[in-house]
Amino acid sequence: MEEFKVQTAKHPVPNSSPMRPHSEHPKDHAAKRLSSASNGMSDGGAGAKTPVEITALEESFRRFAIHGDTRATGKDMNGKNWSKLCKDCGVIDGKGITLTDVDIVFSKVKSKSARTITYSQFKEALEELARKRFKDKSSEDAAQELYRMIEGKSPVISGVTRAVASPTVSRLTDTTKFTGSHKERFDETGRGKGKAGRVEVVDASGYVSGYKHAGSYEKKVSKPPQKPM
Repeated sequence: MEEFKVQTAKHPVPNSSPMRPHSEHPKDHAAKRLSSASNGMSDGGAGAKTPVEITALEESFRRFAIHGDTRATGKDMNGKNWSKLCKDCGVIDGKGITLTDVDIVFSKVKSKSARTITYSQFKEALEELARKRFKDKSSEDAAQELYRMIEGKSPVISGVTRAVASPTVSRLTDTTKFTGSHKERFDETGRGKGKAGRVEVVDASGYVSGYKHAGSYEKKVSKPPQKPM
């Protein structure tokens, strides 16, 4: 008899879906989204990425947030940079808003145990200051007015501090007025003598110390004799 091999057909199991590759697991996908968000990108259809538009106000927030701190990410801002932003952008006018007002608003909007504020808390703080700065305008118009003062701005880097000439310092650094052993450390031009001014060097020339005509005898002895006429 002929032997027949019976093959069983493979039927798809209902309510089943093909297994995802390891790279497409939910955790990896979430990490990918966070990475895209930090780079200013968002996931679009069919795996495409579209840039997330950053407003001019948020761009200024990030510039001031990372000012003076190489480890800052630009996602939050400390109190020092917040005060600098309000000063550099003209939010503090000395009348309606002072530096004290800026510090109070910062403490009001930040979290209880936090030392920084987020971008949303930053906008909330600006709205608080706007109502105080522009009292004759509505809350919305006042906030927009304050936003325009900050948009596109960057931290102002001050120049190098110049040393102020002081009579006391000038007197202490004037070598012509030094006395004693300190005077011996400098020459007539005020330049240091180095080791010669700090260590006593033994003079073995045979002349008395301080003799002005040292070396004149050698010149006379070494002078060739004149021939008789």
